[in-house]
Amino acid sequence: MERGDFQALSELWLEDEISCIHPGWPVLSGRGEVLRSYALIMANTEYIQFFLTDVKVNVAGDTALVTCTENILSGGPAEESGELGPLVGQLVVATNVFRRTPEGWRIWSHHGSPVLTESDEEENGGNADDADTAA
Repeated sequence: MERGDFQALSELWLEDEISCIHPGWPVLSGRGEVLRSYALIMANTEYIQFFLTDVKVNVAGDTALVTCTENILSGGPAEESGELGPLVGQLVVATNVFRRTPEGWRIWSHHGSPVLTESDEEENGGNADDADTAA
């Protein structure tokens, strides 16, 4: 994804029924929908870099569950001056399910959820504990 290599990214996914949830997006099902979403993201992102932290891997037979925090730095299309658009940082917690195939490990499902920071909570008028209390 960082190199903008759509073909290489496509080869990481299973050919079978797959699913993907990008932060703030609905569930995408099937290879066509999932790969279209990545094509759209790549077409509208001039620069993206991932720093993975808190990586945990669990393998059971031919299935692997990988959780991590994606520390993402991205920038939109260049402005008229040719300068890269403003860079934006985002934290996403991700769960990735892989299946072992004769060609190697392939992604079966990806689910990314945004991590709310204290400033995000203040903008939303409270914190996560308020929602728990209300429930």
